[in-house]
Amino acid sequence: MPTDLNPYGGVFGGWLMAQMALGAGSLASRVGKGKAVVVHATDFAFPGAMEVGDELSIYCEIVRTGNTSLTILAEGFSRERNGDATTKVSQGTFKFVLLDENDRPRAVSETIA
Repeated sequence: MPTDLNPYGGVFGGWLMAQMALGAGSLASRVGKGKAVVVHATDFAFPGAMEVGDELSIYCEIVRTGNTSLTILAEGFSRERNGDATTKVSQGTFKFVLLDENDRPRAVSETIA
């Protein structure tokens, strides 16, 4: 949407980062079977440009499992509005900590079998 643009008319990188965090958080919560919060984000790159009206798809995979954390790689691909051409527009790595009902870190092994 136009409110998500940078001053040059391209899609704002911060908006892309937020969409990647939402996708990665969804995977962390599903795999962790509960609350997961982002504690670290790094390695952002924006190799392509996205136009207003393009469709964004976020693909995520777990790349590391810690005692209480999941590290997730997120990649964003745009598809042109009226066609099939796709472009990789973003990537980044997010670390999530799993939390229990008291918002205390809990072991990953309790949820992933």
